[in-house]
Amino acid sequence: MDLKDIKAIIDLMKKNSLSEFELEKQEFKIKLKRSPGAAGGEDFPVTYTLPSQIASVATAPPALGAPALPPSAATSGIEIKSPMIGTFYRAPSPESGNYVEVGTEVNPETVVCLIEAMKVMNEIKAEVRGIITEILVDNAKPVEFGQPMFKIKPV
Repeated sequence: MDLKDIKAIIDLMKKNSLSEFELEKQEFKIKLKRSPGAAGGEDFPVTYTLPSQIASVATAPPALGAPALPPSAATSGIEIKSPMIGTFYRAPSPESGNYVEVGTEVNPETVVCLIEAMKVMNEIKAEVRGIITEILVDNAKPVEFGQPMFKIKPV
């Protein structure tokens, strides 16, 4: 997990008014806490553990003007990643058609899927303009935070 991922978690916490977040994966553990009366712009106290890699983690936050896409994104397409842990659904109901297919042109407001988290159905929008080139998750399968779900060719 890099600082970009941590910043994305913090942004999701602010957006959803969460006061605590904890993630533990293999040799990585992160815990984010915000005091109950914290204003929207206040920093979070962050505790993280990387047993063999603590020295490799930068302590400065990423620059605000940093590009949102990695350099390889221009050649391989843009990935739409899961903003949360949950169950991925391609359609609003079993009887309905899928939101998108390979070849579908999307814009930033196009709903591409649903993610069910804690019995709440969350519509996920493309947030970019392009054409779906690949669907990376099977319907009704679990997704992790930050897991790529779709690839899009920008137009």
